[in-house]
Amino acid sequence: MTQDDTPPNDSLLFRSGDPDFMNSLARGLEVLRAFSGTDGHRTAAQISKHTGLSRAVIRRCLYTLAEAGYVTKAGNLYHLEAKVLSLAQPYYTAINSLPVIAQPFLENVSQQINESCSLAVMDGDEVVYIARSATQRIMTVSLTIGSRLQSGCTSLGRILLADWSDQALQQYLKRNPLTAHTAKTITSQRDWKKAISAARNDKFALVDEELEIGLRSIAVPVTDASGQIIAAMNVGVQATRISKRILQTEILATLQTQAKQLNQRLSELDVV
Repeated sequence: MTQDDTPPNDSLLFRSGDPDFMNSLARGLEVLRAFSGTDGHRTAAQISKHTGLSRAVIRRCLYTLAEAGYVTKAGNLYHLEAKVLSLAQPYYTAINSLPVIAQPFLENVSQQINESCSLAVMDGDEVVYIARSATQRIMTVSLTIGSRLQSGCTSLGRILLADWSDQALQQYLKRNPLTAHTAKTITSQRDWKKAISAARNDKFALVDEELEIGLRSIAVPVTDASGQIIAAMNVGVQATRISKRILQTEILATLQTQAKQLNQRLSELDVV
């Protein structure tokens, strides 16, 4: 299997000994997740390879999902139906959901600096965008709500990883060997750990063209009532327009101000 085809969480897909755990539900959800990052179409064989589940299991999952209206079949291809959007809707539209609460603060950042601002959380070893206020700047990286990126070479990811223990970070590195996306990507474990430590101590992370040449970003933590990091807020800019100095002064100050106000709002609402 390639890295992309590695079962995303085989401990859940093949879990046993827990009478309260529904393996069939976990497997059905992973079948839906198998469509992520594709053109929206998958064969049963491709999903089987991606999840590590047998084709017989995949066939039953797809049949059930089709009967429920979440997927349809055309020939040997399956594709998602719009009904799958209803699964995420409560998370994004509930009055006290993190994306809804954070949106005005992201918009404040964008209005003040005329740059896109995003909010992300950690999902497994990846960061997933859950809210965004976008400007019309043209970037090669296309980001929308639900977009997922590797955490190790992004400012959002490093802020979120900064809350992990040293042991958890070491396990992360075993699962995610550092690879170069550009000539500036940190690939030394020693230097990478220093970057995570700096993010932990400085309460911000700046990534300079490590994910993509021409893209700089800076992120700050978002915390709950107990002070635990639950998300990260960032601004991404074109390196040709915005220097690192401006990122660390003007843009960082705006981010920190809005993040502080968001943290206070979350604390008042006791959102976790």
